[in-house]
Amino acid sequence: MKISYEWLKDFIDTTAKAEEIGALLTGCGLEVEDITPYNSIPGGLEGILIGEVLSAEKHPNADKLRVCQVNLGSVQKQIVCGAPNVAAGQKVLVATVGCTVHPSKGEPFTINKAKIRGEVSEGMICAEDELSLGESHDGILVLPDTYEVGKPASDYFPVYQDQILEIGLTANRGDATSHYGVARDLYALGVKKRRTVLPRLILGQAENPYVVTLQKDSGCLRYSGLEINNISVKPSPEWLQNRLKAIGLSPINNIVDATNYIMHSIGQPLHAFDATEIAGHQINVRTAKEAERMVTLDNVERRMKGHECLICDAVRPLAIAGVFGGLHSGISAETKNIFIESAYFDSATVRKSAKAHGLNTDASFRFERGTDPNITFEALHDVAALILDIAGGYLPSQIVDIYPNPIEDRTIHFNPKKSNELIGKDIALETQKKILTDLQILIHENSVTDWELTVPPYRVDIERPIDITEEILRIYGLNNIEMGTEIKSAMTFSKDEFALNLKNKLANYLSSTGFFEMASNSLTRSSNYTEEQLKNAVTLLNPLSQDLDIMRIDMLHSVLEAVQFNNNRKSNDLRFFEIAKTYSRAGEANSLSSYTEQKHLVLAVLGRKQPESWNNAKTEFSYFGLKAVLEQVFKRAGLNQLSMSFEADERFEDATQILIKKKVVAVFGSVNSKLCKKYDLDKGLLYADINLDVLTTLAQDVKFKLKPVSVFPSVRRDLALLLDESISYQQLEKIAAKTEPNLLKQMGAFDVYTGDKIEQGKKSYALSFVLQDDTKTLTDQEIEEVMQKLISNFTKEAGAVLRG
Repeated sequence: MKISYEWLKDFIDTTAKAEEIGALLTGCGLEVEDITPYNSIPGGLEGILIGEVLSAEKHPNADKLRVCQVNLGSVQKQIVCGAPNVAAGQKVLVATVGCTVHPSKGEPFTINKAKIRGEVSEGMICAEDELSLGESHDGILVLPDTYEVGKPASDYFPVYQDQILEIGLTANRGDATSHYGVARDLYALGVKKRRTVLPRLILGQAENPYVVTLQKDSGCLRYSGLEINNISVKPSPEWLQNRLKAIGLSPINNIVDATNYIMHSIGQPLHAFDATEIAGHQINVRTAKEAERMVTLDNVERRMKGHECLICDAVRPLAIAGVFGGLHSGISAETKNIFIESAYFDSATVRKSAKAHGLNTDASFRFERGTDPNITFEALHDVAALILDIAGGYLPSQIVDIYPNPIEDRTIHFNPKKSNELIGKDIALETQKKILTDLQILIHENSVTDWELTVPPYRVDIERPIDITEEILRIYGLNNIEMGTEIKSAMTFSKDEFALNLKNKLANYLSSTGFFEMASNSLTRSSNYTEEQLKNAVTLLNPLSQDLDIMRIDMLHSVLEAVQFNNNRKSNDLRFFEIAKTYSRAGEANSLSSYTEQKHLVLAVLGRKQPESWNNAKTEFSYFGLKAVLEQVFKRAGLNQLSMSFEADERFEDATQILIKKKVVAVFGSVNSKLCKKYDLDKGLLYADINLDVLTTLAQDVKFKLKPVSVFPSVRRDLALLLDESISYQQLEKIAAKTEPNLLKQMGAFDVYTGDKIEQGKKSYALSFVLQDDTKTLTDQEIEEVMQKLISNFTKEAGAVLRG
C-alpha cells in the first residue's frame, strides 16, 4: 500500500523526515518496505536549465544537424542539435552534461560530453517529450522571451515533489488502509495531530427523494447517500491529480477523483452514480439472483453466482456492492446530477464477490479487511465539500441514511498485570492507559486487574485480551523490551519438546549429508488427485485460485513441483527433504473431530550420488543409497530393528515399506514413471515418505542404555549360499537373528550373483557374519557350532544349499 508523505502531513503536525516516520511505522507493525521519491515531472527537471541560442550554424559534416552556441547564463556551451526548428535568439530548455533525461517514452539516459560527426557537443536542447512535459516531438520546445537565461527549468515548470512510503499491510489491519488510518498509529506514537477545519455544508431542506431499501442478509449493514445537482464533469485540478498520481492512481475526472481522494484519505470507499440513470429514484440493496447479468465499468458482462450483494434501481443492477460499478450508471462528461453512495458492507460478502469475478479493486481491498461503519456520514460530508469546490453544483436535499441495526463497540475485559507477564516487562499502568486512550480504546476501570475496554468497530483485529496486549506492545515498542528478559507467563504451552528435538536432530543429519530443506505450500490443486482420493480431501470453501483449492493429501506433488522447478533450470542433481503436514477428513465436513493432520518427513533424490568431478565416478543415486540414508535416520531416532515388506502403492513403481514393531513407519522407492513424465522428469526420482508422528511415538519409547565397549575380539566368517530367487535377504536376516541372537553382532551381503553358471531360477548370496562374546574370547569350536546352526537353519527354512 502506498502512502504519500505530503498527504500524510495533512493529518500530522511534524517536521520529521519521511525516513523517521517510516522507522516509527515499522516499529509499530506497519512495516515500511521502501521509501521512494516522487516527482510529477520524472527526474524533477534536475540539471535542466533555461538557455538562449546565440547561433545555429550548419554542421560541416551533416546536412540535418546544426552546431549551436548556447548561453546558459554563467557559461556558454556548444551543442549539436538535429531539430529542424532550432534558430538563433530562441529561449530553450538545455539538459546539461551529467544530468539524466527522462523521456515520456523509453528509458532514462544520461547526457555526456560527446563528439557528433567531429564536432564537440556539451548538452542537449530538448523537445517537450524528451523531458516528459508533453508528447510532441516535432521540434525543440521554444520558450517565451521572458524566461531568464541560466535559471533552473523547475522555476518555470513547477514540479510536485513527494516521498512515497510503501507499507506491507497485513490482512488484519483494515483500519490502516488510508492516510488517516496510518496517522492514527502515529498519534499513539507521540506525533502531534494536525487540526483540519472542514467547510460547513449547506444541505437542502427537502427530504432526500431516493427510497433506499436493504434486503435482510444481503451483506449491507448501513447505506448512506447524498445527491449533488448541476455539477460540471472535467479534469481535476493539478493538486488533486498530483496527489493521486503520487500513490499510483490515474486521474479520471473530478468526480471520480474526488471519491478516490476521500477513500485514500480516511478509508471509506465511495461510489458516484449518474443520478439520471437511477430508475424510479430507488436504491434497492439485495442479493443477486443466480445467472443474473450486468455490464461493469470495464465493459465486461458478468454473470452473477447468486451470493453477490447488488446495488439496484427499480429496474436493473447498478453495481456489485463494494467491488465494481456498472457501466450504464457511471459518470460521463455529460453527467450533471450525481448520487454518491457511502456504505458499510460485510467483509465476507465482498470478498466472495470479488474472488468469484476475479476483481481486486481499491474498494474491495478495504471492504474485505473491514471498514468503519461510523464514518459513512463523515465521508459524504468530505466528498461533497470537495466536489462543490472543484465541480460546482448544489445540495438539493438531506443525506439519506439507512442503518437498521447499529454495530456496537466491542467490550473486552483486560488484566493489565497479566499482560505485563506475557510481555515480560512491567509497563506502568498509566503508560498502558495512555497507549490505549491514544488508540481510541476507552477504559472503564473496575479494579487494578480488571479493565473493561470499549473497542471501536473499525478495529476488526481486536477481539481478545491478547490482542490488547499486542496493541500495547507494538506502541510501547519491541525495542524497549530488554534482551534476556525472563517471560513469566500464566499460560500453559503444549509444545512437545521431544518431538521438536527429534525433528531438529533429523534435519541436522540430513543437512550434513547434502540434503537441502524445502518448504512448500499446504494448499495444492485438486486436479493432482483422483475422485476416490478427493473423497477424504479438505477442500477450501473460497479458494484463491483453482490451483490452490484443497489442502494437500500427500507430500509427493509438492516435492515433484520443486524438483521440476530446479530440473528445468539445469539443476539436475538434487537432494531435498521437507518436514510438513498432510490433511484429510473422515466423516461430516462441519465436525472438527473429522479433520486429521499428519506430520511427515519426506526425502527426494535425483541424479548423481557425488558432484561431477574428474575423480568421482558418475554413479547415480540408487534405491540402496536411499535405503542407507533412511536406516541412518531411524538410527538417530534410536530405532535399529527394522523390517521390510513390499506392498503396492500407486505413487511408486515398486514400493518398499519399513516396519517397526509391526507399524508402517515409512515407504520408499522409485516414483511412478507416469507421474515423473507429468512433471517433465526423464530420469527416475527416488522418494521416501516417513510418518513422523509414528516415528516420534516409537522413538519416545526407546530406552538408551550405555555399556562398555567389549575388550574381547570379534570374528568374521563368510558363507556362500545357493537360493531360490524368491528368497529375500530380509528372510535370511530374520533366520540368522533368531538362530543366534546373542553372539551375532552384524550380518551383511557382500556379493549377489545370478547367471549361467548356476541353474535357472536360482541366485547366489555371499554373506558375512560378525560374532562376538562380550564376556570372553570365542573358541574355534564355539564359532564352528554357531556357523553350523546357521547353515542348518538356512537349509531348513530357506532351502539354501552351501556352495563350495
